[in-house]
Amino acid sequence: MKKIFFVVGLCLSLSVGMSAQRAMPQAMQKLLNAEYAITSLYVDSVNEDRLIEDAIKGMLESLDPHSSYTDAKETKELEEPLQGEFSGVGIQFNMNKDTLYVIQTVPGGPSERVGVLAGDRIIYVNDTVIAGVKMKNSDIQKRLRGKKGTQVTIKVQRPGVKDLITFRITRDNIPLHSIDAQYMLDDHTGYLRISRFGAKTHEEMMEAIQKLTNQGMTQLVMDLSDNGGGYLNAAIDMCNEFLDRGQLMVYTQGDNSPRNEANANGWGEYKDLHLIVIVNQYSASAAEIFAGAMQDWDRAVIVGRRTFGKGLVQRPIKFEDGSMMRLTVARYYTPSGRCIQKPYNRGDKKAYEKELLDRANEGEYYNLDSIQFNDTLRYTTRLNGRTIYGGGGVMPDVYVPIDTSEYSTYYRDLTAKGIINQFAIKYVDKNRKSITKQFKTLKQFDNGFTVTDEMMRDFIAMGEQDSVKYDEEKYRTSEQLLKDIIKGLIARDVYGDQSAYSVIINHRNRDLKAAIEVLNDRERYNRLLREGNPEYERLVKRHDSK
Repeated sequence: MKKIFFVVGLCLSLSVGMSAQRAMPQAMQKLLNAEYAITSLYVDSVNEDRLIEDAIKGMLESLDPHSSYTDAKETKELEEPLQGEFSGVGIQFNMNKDTLYVIQTVPGGPSERVGVLAGDRIIYVNDTVIAGVKMKNSDIQKRLRGKKGTQVTIKVQRPGVKDLITFRITRDNIPLHSIDAQYMLDDHTGYLRISRFGAKTHEEMMEAIQKLTNQGMTQLVMDLSDNGGGYLNAAIDMCNEFLDRGQLMVYTQGDNSPRNEANANGWGEYKDLHLIVIVNQYSASAAEIFAGAMQDWDRAVIVGRRTFGKGLVQRPIKFEDGSMMRLTVARYYTPSGRCIQKPYNRGDKKAYEKELLDRANEGEYYNLDSIQFNDTLRYTTRLNGRTIYGGGGVMPDVYVPIDTSEYSTYYRDLTAKGIINQFAIKYVDKNRKSITKQFKTLKQFDNGFTVTDEMMRDFIAMGEQDSVKYDEEKYRTSEQLLKDIIKGLIARDVYGDQSAYSVIINHRNRDLKAAIEVLNDRERYNRLLREGNPEYERLVKRHDSK
């Protein structure tokens, strides 16, 4: 009942019109009477807390796709990745079949301090066997994580060591990084991949750009593909580094929320840095705010595919038991006035979640000619007045279709079964010492290591052992893709660096290739910022003529 009375108190405290104030007590009394009748008269016993939670969920589901309710456990799991740290033992791990395999330890973290090494397999956590029992990753994490200062005992199996090794680890705060990769693409071009917008993302970005600048960077590719967003303030702080004083970065507005603007303060350090931002259909929320602001002020060329279109602002409302309601209170708008949010029907979350699949079926990911722009949603950028379009999400200045030429059902099945990852783990387990002896650095590995035909025969055999039947024709279609992914995973596991995978796999990244081409063609770069993409005008005319 606490949640109901909290909601009643919240509702009665809101500033609303007189007619709404007269109607609200009757509506709330109806809800309270229904809850009382169910708990008092229903034929079977009911869980009152669950009943209230279901009522809240039902109300929110009738509103929009992003208003939601999470219980205390779900709330903690939701917030943790954005906080910038958690308390645990400090390892990055993967599951090889049903055994936890340490990929790397966090530098200076609790596990590294006691001597845990990459390649170790954790067999026991305290007195619980976790190997060979098909335990869920989430259950393993529960046992390894805990309050700072508490201890956990693990027993590991180390290749070449006969007996299990016991470690007593004191848990500590472990950083969660937003930067997945940062390195120089060439002598003057830096690359930065940001996976989320968390509490420390701005700080991490500034450190990363400074390191790249020290290496000679004069132009930057910022990769926000697959970035699902996070904290609004992180996006605002990042925008501020690239915009001039007084330039609007984003504003929010709703029927019960007055317009609220965020403007740059002019103290940004990278207002003149040549910039490309990569986005795709999974870039959402805060990632769209950043990309939209850069596009609207003609500050960066956006490359990739249309973003997700998540532009609803949620206000977190926490309950005493740790649960939380995230209620949509406003919409995000880019500086030109575009609403980021894509259209939706209230209460129809299924259709909303299917929208990305609809884009694929309509060909939007594969062919520019399948895209149509609505002329009634035409906007102009704030400095150069070039044409951009609304309708949900941010449409890039340079469209890059997905290349499906190397995809096959054989590749799909291997991926779904986790065979690629398992093979890389197994290979590193057997060959870590020889790899590090032959290739001292990641650069040497990138230039010198080859995934051999013998390795691929072992890989194919591993797939067949897990019921993935070999298909010669489909294998040849996906062969180079499979080899590149395997090489990237091996690099990541051996060199203990998230950038390692990107260094290898980015060789085939079409979005990145397009970004580099634009950056290195300064005339085209400036023309895009000055005039926009002329191809889009052709698509608008065709749309209007129908």
